[in-house]
Amino acid sequence: MVVMHRGKPWLWGPLSYLGVGVAGTTMIVDQAHKWWMLNAFDIQGKGRVTVTPFLDLEYVKNTGVSYGLFLQESRGGQWILVAFAVLAVCAMALWLARGVTTRLVAVSLGLIMGGAASNAIDRLSLGGVADFFALHAFGFHWYVFNIADVAIVAGVIGLIYDSLGASRKDASNGV
Repeated sequence: MVVMHRGKPWLWGPLSYLGVGVAGTTMIVDQAHKWWMLNAFDIQGKGRVTVTPFLDLEYVKNTGVSYGLFLQESRGGQWILVAFAVLAVCAMALWLARGVTTRLVAVSLGLIMGGAASNAIDRLSLGGVADFFALHAFGFHWYVFNIADVAIVAGVIGLIYDSLGASRKDASNGV
């Protein structure tokens, strides 16, 4: 039974299974990769490993948010970032239940929720987010990132793409 509020499902919508499934899969894949990099591959012991002329593997613990902004070295600071991630995931789960009508939006929200949840797990278990992929070219070095970060960016791109679609423009114009 689905709880309804003003004609809309409150906690579980028609595409919630898809979004939550994508979130769970994203979280499991990212956590498995991080476990493998830290324990089986021992990236900390190896230091920087060159994979291609533009990609290295290295371990960086990010105690801030994207691009190392708002660094939170303390355990309390990490808990604040975890709380923010939990609130964001809950808000996106409600959005998924109440307002999602396309599979693209459900998958996009799932990618963002799974990536945020996986990075929050890192904050609790490692004291920061474990990042491994370092892109660089022509003397420019991009920030070091992980699979969860890729999922979050892909999810945001999906939401932006959906927002630019003809159906969204028609809806905003009252057509």
